[in-house]
Order: sequence, then structure tokens, then C-alpha cells
Amino acid sequence: MRRAILIVPLVLFAALLWWLAAGMDLQLARWAAGWQRDFQNQLAGILRSLRAHETGASGVLLTLCFGYGFFHALGPGHGKVIIGGYGLGRNVPLLRLSLISVLAALGQATTAILLVWLGMLTLGLTRTQLTTLAEGHLISASAVATGLVGLWLAFRGAAKLLRQRQAATHSDHHHHDDHCGCGHSHGPTPEQLRQSGSLREMLALILGIAIRPCSGAILLLVLTWHMGILTAGLLGVIAMSMGTATLTIVVAGLSVFARETTVLSAGQAGYSRQVLPLFEVLAGLGIAALSLGMIA
Repeated sequence: MRRAILIVPLVLFAALLWWLAAGMDLQLARWAAGWQRDFQNQLAGILRSLRAHETGASGVLLTLCFGYGFFHALGPGHGKVIIGGYGLGRNVPLLRLSLISVLAALGQATTAILLVWLGMLTLGLTRTQLTTLAEGHLISASAVATGLVGLWLAFRGAAKLLRQRQAATHSDHHHHDDHCGCGHSHGPTPEQLRQSGSLREMLALILGIAIRPCSGAILLLVLTWHMGILTAGLLGVIAMSMGTATLTIVVAGLSVFARETTVLSAGQAGYSRQVLPLFEVLAGLGIAALSLGMIA
């Protein structure tokens, strides 16, 4: 009965394939881009109201920035895919994935703040030059960092599968099972399979996502800098990051749900020992391929 639950992640995977094949991702990206244009058109008016100390302008700005961050994350981008793939391939609790999502989003906000501060104050760069820098060199650096994480995940998963195969061969030769008391390891236990990712992996994920700032955050900071209301810009950028983190947490939750239903369907059988490392390999290769596409 429990193995019947395996249909849940399979249905999710099939739905994803249909989504991509039907071009729904492109339609969603166009819709998100249109929403971002509306944000930019409304931003100047809201900032003028804020500088004039109109009642409620601060709340409107923060709400708009949060919405921008959420819908911006729906469009083209790798943060949600990386964290979703990591959650599918590694036994990381949802709470920890959520923490990674929030820290990565705040890291993006910090990068935007540092980029604008250093670029405008020290180098005298314009907004266009700052955006070009963010969408050029920093995207490449982000792609390299996350690509390395993906390759590392794929390598770990492949190594686990190889060890399992060697253990199975060893077990066949000696004719003993998981509880034979022979002192040999016959592959990872279910508890070992559920261990979370290492701190280095999580830091690499956060860094890989955080190194690429949002262009909308750069725009907001530059405008508020020139208008003398930089504090509002800083708060708005943080609100943007929370919107992005919210969408990423939703994706992380779906990945954990797919992974856990697969584990539940497999139970304590050796089947789960094969499926989870395979998930890790596929997720790692997917992250690496996405990163390669960003560089190309």
C-alpha cells in the first residue's frame, strides 16, 4: 500500500514535464516580466509620495517590494530550482531548507546594497553600469559556484550507488543479510539516508545564490539614494528578499514532499537506498546543467 504513494512524486514529475513541454514556463516568465515593468512604472510615483511624507506611502512601498520579490522569483532564475533540487536530492529538513532560502535571499539583498554603495560611492558607476556588472560577471560567478555544488551532489550520489552495488556483490558472495551480525556494512541505513547536508554544502548554496543581486533592488537603491530617502530603499530591498524567500520556500516544500512520499512508499526496504542516491545524482546533474546554461 505504501509503495502506491510513489505515484505522488511521479505525478509531480510528469506535471513538470508537461509544464515545460507546453511552454507554460515561458508564459509565466512573460507574465512575471510584465508585473516587474508595472512595478518599475509605479515605483517613481510611490517614492515621490514617500519623500513628501504622505500617509501610508511606506506601507505601500514595502508591500509593492514584497510582491515584486515574489513575482520576480517566478520568472527566469536559478535560486528556487537550486534549492528545490537540493531538497529533492539530499535529506534536508524543510525547516533547514527554509532557513537556507531566507539567508540566500538576504544575501542577495546584501550584495545589491554593497554593489550600489561601492559602485556609486567609490567608482562612480551609473545604474546601467551597475546592472551590467550584476547581470554579467556576478551571474557567471554565481553559475560557477552553484554548478560546483551540483557536481558535488552528483558525485556523492554516484559514490553511494557504487558502494551499494559493491556491498550487494559482497553480500551475495557471503550469503548474509542486513541483520546477520557479521560486522560488515551492507549499505547505508535508513537513518543514515536521512542525514542532512553538510554545513559546507549549505554555505555554498547560499553563496552561489547570494552573489547575484536583483536588478530591481539595484534600481530601488539608486533611486532612493538620489532622492535622499535611502533608508526606505534599504527596507524595500529587504522586503523584496522576503518575497523571493517566500516563493523559494514553497518550491522547497514541494521538493521535500516529493522526496518524503518516495521514502514513505519504500519503507525500510533496500529500495529507498537506491532511490535517494539516484535523486541526488539527478538533482546534482540538473543543477549543474542549469548553471552551465547560465554561462553559455
